[in-house]
Amino acid sequence: MTKKVVAKKTRNRYSAEFKEQALARAEKDGVAIAAKDLGLAESQLYSWRLKSKQAGQMTEEQRAILADHARLKREVARLEEEVTFLKKRRRVLRETAQMKYAVVAENEGQHSVRMMCRALTVSPGGYYEWCKREPSRRTRQRAALDTVVNSAFQAQKGRAGAPRLTHGLKQQGINAGHNQVAESLRRQGLRAKAARKFKATTNSAHSLPVAPNLLQQNFSAERPNQAWVADITFVDTAEGWLYLAVVLDLFSRRVVGWSMSDRMTATLVCDALRMALFRRQRPRGVIIHSDRGSQYCSREHRALLAENGLVASMSAKGNCYDNAAMESWNHSFKVEAIHGERFATRQQARTHVFDYIEVYYNRQRLHSTLGYVSPEQYELPKVA
Repeated sequence: MTKKVVAKKTRNRYSAEFKEQALARAEKDGVAIAAKDLGLAESQLYSWRLKSKQAGQMTEEQRAILADHARLKREVARLEEEVTFLKKRRRVLRETAQMKYAVVAENEGQHSVRMMCRALTVSPGGYYEWCKREPSRRTRQRAALDTVVNSAFQAQKGRAGAPRLTHGLKQQGINAGHNQVAESLRRQGLRAKAARKFKATTNSAHSLPVAPNLLQQNFSAERPNQAWVADITFVDTAEGWLYLAVVLDLFSRRVVGWSMSDRMTATLVCDALRMALFRRQRPRGVIIHSDRGSQYCSREHRALLAENGLVASMSAKGNCYDNAAMESWNHSFKVEAIHGERFATRQQARTHVFDYIEVYYNRQRLHSTLGYVSPEQYELPKVA
């Protein structure tokens, strides 16, 4: 005889929030109606109601502990809000009361006035009195400059400091001095991205042929395609390293060739050089200066130079100053494009690097060596 298998009924579980709302409905419509509407047994609602009443019967000591706990939570929340508010506004603590009032007014919709005044050590009464006054001409001018500087800073994605922002604003017809722009940045707690130390990628421990140093630390060029410098740098991602090979024209500091790969090979540097040759319409006689890395000394790279009539030049062993122009580019790239970024995939990093080189660096970034114009602008009158 076959035994009948009875399926075990799954017991439903309800959250505290559900129970609270169910009891509120039972209180309003009655237990029977609430149970029917919610698909519950009446006994469940009675059980929940009993437990709720028992939970509400606390001793005075328990009530005092809960009240003290709630007070401490409010105090912690208040302090956290003050810390968040002051993180980008520490410099304002050294400013005048009027400057502090301006900061309070700017953030009134985000934080309470009382909290901001307490954090900035000014009185709420003083702030409200300040609000009634007509702002001075100087205050209005500062506010207008802050708006312009903030917009320029955000447009540069935090990459530019006071010198470059000042020149950029002048090109837009806004005559603000370097000190005014620097002061505006300080007032707003804005700082350009800072430098970090990065590991070297050069492997010069090999027995491959090495070219002489033709540049001898002379990184100037009288015309395009006279001398190019090359190097490899890298980007850290969650998938591993992404290596970037770059070719830079010393005349305009323009990146004329680049290539990216998950491996640091001779093919990587050759692909960057091929891009440069293609873009510059295969000029001959160009000096190609690099370090003594095995990729640049490889047979593949030497064959590419010979095939296109290019002249190899290499830095002395372990002397970073012999390729200072390229080191400077690597530094700018790491500070302005990589520092503070997190890449989940190499593809994400590739997109970011492409945007930095092709959209920002070559076409928008004002270069101090070029008299604060972009590499593309610098070449316009000189390259047909």
